[in-house]
Amino acid sequence: MKYFLILFFTCSFLFVNNSMAQSTTQDTSLRLVEKHDGTKYIAKIISDDGRELLLETEALGKLYLPKSEVKRISTIEDVGEIKDGEFREESPFTTRYAFTNNALPIKKRNHYAMVNLFGPEIHFAVSDRLNVGIMTTWIGSPLIAVGKYTIPTNNEKVNFSIGTMFGTSGYLNEFRGFGGLHWGTFTYGDRKNNISFSAGYGYFEGGGSLSSVPGVYVGDSSVYTNSNGTSTTYYDYPYNIPRERRGNMFSAPIFSLAGIVQITSRASLFFDSMMAFGKRQVKSTETSSTGGFDTPYVVTITEVPPYTEEFMALYIMPGMRFQKKDNRAFQIAVAGVTAWQDGYTYTFPLPLVSWLFKF
Repeated sequence: MKYFLILFFTCSFLFVNNSMAQSTTQDTSLRLVEKHDGTKYIAKIISDDGRELLLETEALGKLYLPKSEVKRISTIEDVGEIKDGEFREESPFTTRYAFTNNALPIKKRNHYAMVNLFGPEIHFAVSDRLNVGIMTTWIGSPLIAVGKYTIPTNNEKVNFSIGTMFGTSGYLNEFRGFGGLHWGTFTYGDRKNNISFSAGYGYFEGGGSLSSVPGVYVGDSSVYTNSNGTSTTYYDYPYNIPRERRGNMFSAPIFSLAGIVQITSRASLFFDSMMAFGKRQVKSTETSSTGGFDTPYVVTITEVPPYTEEFMALYIMPGMRFQKKDNRAFQIAVAGVTAWQDGYTYTFPLPLVSWLFKF
């Protein structure tokens, strides 16, 4: 009887431990398993003995993978992100089009940089809703600070955001020029397929230009004595006319329509556009002069009544984005830009090639 009880408890102990081992090693949830060489598997973890993982994949079936080769394992919470046998992890690039952005949030610490033909820009995800950044050209001027705050809703496909940009001309115009753009965005869709509408207000001051101060100015005179004892008076132009810097600010409401559609697991088509129509008040002066030679120079500068100059600008930019890796992407676009001002129309192409990097 004693030996029977020992045998009974021993078998029970082994059975319980075996059951516990199976329950702790088996994992029925879908995982993304990435190796150090970048290879990724979408699989269920059948067992884990501490040295090897037994994976069950749809593409390759069951396979053993040494844990020393595993870089990371993450849970796939949304199986809808699997397309053509590949899982596209969330990236900060999904919040961008070409120039504009959408209202989708960037996860905290999902920082990214974008480099294009005109210059670099870098953006930091301070929180899940707030990101800030800076943009410039390859010569470091102008400098633009940018920020975006996301406002999500109960519907995951409906998001709002507010954004702002403020820049200075930098050393190119002795920091006299400045401008800003402040807007709100509505986005419908997910990170693969979405459409956005934005509306805002922008302004730009180029730093102004020097203009003569209105008034009446009389030139100096000089008396010269000739060798025969006679004298001659010369009258000079009043070159000491003071000058002042006058601003020339543009301001306009701005609207944008943009969207993106994923066509394969690695390629997406996007569309970006922006329209601005506004006006500026132009101030100028007229100059007239009398005299000279044998009478004093008198220069009269009068203020011309200001007039309003209207303008409109539109750019339409279709493009394509390629993303083979989760931490980098490449996109190319060609825009048609048209501007109307003073009855004249200006049209020109604007190619744009960009590289995006997550860090």
